[in-house]
Amino acid sequence: MTILVTGASGNVGRYVVEHLVGAGQQVRALTRHPERTDFPEGVEVVYGDLAVPESLAPAFNGVTAMHLITFNSDGYGPLQTGPEIVELAEKAGVRRVTVLWSGVNGPVEQAVEASGLEWTFLQPAPEFMSNALVWVDSIREEGIVSEPFQQSLDAMVHPSDIGSVAATALIHGGHAGQTYNITGPEVLTIPQKVRTISAVLGKEIKFVELTEEQARERMRKKGAQEDVIDFVIGWHANPPQSAYTVVPTVEQITGRPAKTFAQWVSEHGDRFKS
Repeated sequence: MTILVTGASGNVGRYVVEHLVGAGQQVRALTRHPERTDFPEGVEVVYGDLAVPESLAPAFNGVTAMHLITFNSDGYGPLQTGPEIVELAEKAGVRRVTVLWSGVNGPVEQAVEASGLEWTFLQPAPEFMSNALVWVDSIREEGIVSEPFQQSLDAMVHPSDIGSVAATALIHGGHAGQTYNITGPEVLTIPQKVRTISAVLGKEIKFVELTEEQARERMRKKGAQEDVIDFVIGWHANPPQSAYTVVPTVEQITGRPAKTFAQWVSEHGDRFKS
C-alpha cells in the first residue's frame, strides 16, 4: 500500500517517513516545498497544501493510509479545511489515518471523527525534545540557558517516538478509534534539562532564571503576539498534568522504550557546539 505523509518535512512528519521507509513501506511525502526536501531514497515527494484542498487530489491517487497534521503551516493555527481533506481521502479509498493533535479539537479532528476512516489520534501533551534547539545560540555563544519557571515539570518526548507510534498504527492496524497520549520516559525540570545537555556535551552550561515579565518582553522582541505570549507563559507557569505524567504508550505500541532526553542531545550535539 502507499502511505501519504502530510507535513512530511516537519518536526514529526520526517520521522514518520523514516520509520515507514525503514519498515519497507511505499511512502508519498506531501510538502509545499518539494525542492527543499531531503528524504530517504525511494520516497515519492509531491506538492500539496492542506489549506488549499484543490491542490491535493493528485497526492491521494492510490493511497490507502495517511498521516495527517491538523495545523496550518502558516501561523500554526488550526486548519479549516478538514471536511474537504477527509472527503478527498474517502473518495480516493483511504482507509486508515493517524492524526497528530495540535491541542484543540478543530475542524480536522471533527471531520475525521465523523468520517468512516479508521482513525487514531496521537496526542503528545509535553514539549518536544527538539524545542531545546531554541537554546542553541545562547549555549554556543554564552554557555547559558535563560528561562522562567525553573520548577516547571515536563515529560518531554522525542519526535521520533511520535513518528514510530504513527508508523506502527498505519502499518499494522488494530488501533482504530484510539487516542494515544505520548510522552518521554522521564520528568525533567528546566535546570535538569540544562544539566543533561551539559553532561552530554562535556561543557559547563549555566542556567539563569528569568522573571515572567523578562520572558514576556523577550517574546515581544521576537515578534510574538500577546495571545501567543499569554498561552506560552501560562502553559509553562502551570503545565497540564498530562504534560508531566509519564505514560508507557511508546513501548506498548512499538515494543521499545521511549527515547531519553540524553539520547536526543547525543543525536543533535553538534548543533550546540561552537
